[in-house]
Formats: sequence, structure tokens, C-alpha cells
Amino acid sequence: MEFKEVVRKRRSTRRYTGKPVEVEKLRSAMELALLAPSSKNTRSTRLMAVTNLDKVHALSRLRDWGSSLLDEAGAAIVILGDEEASPMWQTNASIMANTLQLALVEEGLASCWVHVGDYLTLKDDPTSQRSEDYVKQILPEIPEGYRVWSVISIGYADYTPKPLPEYEGPERIIFVD
Repeated sequence: MEFKEVVRKRRSTRRYTGKPVEVEKLRSAMELALLAPSSKNTRSTRLMAVTNLDKVHALSRLRDWGSSLLDEAGAAIVILGDEEASPMWQTNASIMANTLQLALVEEGLASCWVHVGDYLTLKDDPTSQRSEDYVKQILPEIPEGYRVWSVISIGYADYTPKPLPEYEGPERIIFVD
């Protein structure tokens, strides 16, 4: 698949068939994602594949909004950052997450980013648990010192997403000579 096609096919997919995702496909996509650039080549991002469907489905409750799609996903990849390795760990993690999502398209898989960051599990309850702490409870395998930046839901889409709208016009691209 050509790069242009990969970019055009990448869509945020929120409905999956529930079919488990093959480990080989996850490994292939993750290995490509590891080629993503990072600030000063610090390589501060780690990827954790979650194939245990009970754990994937438990991750669907990391927030009371925007994470329920994990309940139908066939796998998830947790994007981890080492804030001691780089003050740019969040940017590095975002770049790798995006590269991962493009690599998943190449493997014939659909995905969607679920942000964790500093969100709470209950949006309207400031006393609720932090989403990151919830993820760490579900996944005690997360190495000490790593922060949870996002969870990527992965699976086989149960629908074909509409194509993205055509380019809107010159307001989004600026040339300076």
C-alpha cells in the first residue's frame, strides 16, 4: 500500500467486530512505530500491547466518556512516556501514537486514540480517580517511572468509514516566499 493511501485510509474507528487481533500484526505495526522521531533521539516512548480481551474491555472504563469503544476492540496498545528521559515525552508519545496508527492501517487494522493524560475517570467529578491511575491498576506490568499518555483501540472495523471531506481551501496551508 502506498503512503498516500495509508494516510487517506487512516480514520478514527469506534466500532469493531470484537475479533482478536493477531500478535504478528501488532508486532509488525509496533516495530514500525518505533522508527518514529523523538526529541534529541531520546526514545522516551514505550508501547505496551494488550491482547487479553478482559483487560482491553476493562480499559473501556478508563473514562466515563470517549473510551467505551475499547469494549469492542480486539486489542489495545498503551502509549507510555518516560518524563525523566525527556521534557518532550508527551510530544514524543504523540508522534509515536500517530506513526503507530498509520502502521496499523498497513496491517489492515482500524484504530482510535483514547487520550489518558491528566483526565479523570469521571468528567464531572473532580474527586474521581485519575485515568492514568486506573490504567496502571488494570496493567500493573507498566514499568515504574512511565506515564500513560494514551491508549490506542485496535481491531477490525464493523463498518467502512466515510472518506474524509475534501480539502477545504487555502486557509489551512500557507506559503511564505
